[in-house]
Amino acid sequence: MESIIVLTYFVLAVFVGFEVVSKVSSTLHTPLMSGANAIHGIILVGAIIVAGHAKTTGILILALLAVLMATVNLVGGFVVTDRMLEMFSGKKKSSEGAPS
Repeated sequence: MESIIVLTYFVLAVFVGFEVVSKVSSTLHTPLMSGANAIHGIILVGAIIVAGHAKTTGILILALLAVLMATVNLVGGFVVTDRMLEMFSGKKKSSEGAPS
């Protein structure tokens, strides 16, 4: 019975994550990226908690898969945020201090 409850949490987390991300329009994506990264961090912590309380091998494998996917999602979010911020920072001078 407990494995069904954990699987239910996992499926609900997938649906909630999909709904949250899909409702953000592309024009608002850049400003809300840090908020999305915070949500991904919470999902990662939840997956780690589920993995820590796993009592069967199947639940542990599913929880570790969730940890892996949440980690990739979180790191990818920070990489995309960094690239977006570089786009807005302007061009750097190639030779600083050299007279032109």
